Amino acid sequence: MAKSKSTPGVKKEEKDAKSVNTKAGNRNVTEDSEMTEENVINEPGSKDLYQNELTAERDKYLRLAAEYDNFRKRSAKEREKTYTDARADVIGKLLPVYDNLERALKMECSDESYYKGVELIMTQLTDMLDSLGVKAIPAAGQPFDPNLHNAVMSIENPDLGENMVAEEIQKGFTLGDRVIRFSTVVVTK
Repeated sequence: MAKSKSTPGVKKEEKDAKSVNTKAGNRNVTEDSEMTEENVINEPGSKDLYQNELTAERDKYLRLAAEYDNFRKRSAKEREKTYTDARADVIGKLLPVYDNLERALKMECSDESYYKGVELIMTQLTDMLDSLGVKAIPAAGQPFDPNLHNAVMSIENPDLGENMVAEEIQKGFTLGDRVIRFSTVVVTK
């Protein structure tokens, strides 16, 4: 009986043909059996593997959805802040016009129609500022608040008490919670 010589390379190829690497682990398969997806799914431990993959993909999806939602909210806040900043900037540039009209109304005028015209312009400007949500900061007779008032001078006035606004030099304004311009005031000691 003659021994057939087999080369080591042939044995290795035969062994590789019979061994199939699956996600569940290495498993020997005969050449006759077919490797189908159903066989792999029914293999012990493969359902847990697929369930873990599904859970991981679901987690990725939920994280992505949450990240997008946060981005959307952050973008909306930035747009709102930009709009409010632009509005406050434009209103701040209109305030010197308000100051000049206020000074003009305090001056004596012999021409009644001229005075009435300035008064109408001032009314129109204050109505516009009100419609935009701009409010004047109350000052005279109020307690001094460094968050709203800018003190430029202090005087003694026993009638008002200590740390009260005695006089308003320039009117201040707010837009919502934001101070557009501080009231310039004289404070009692």
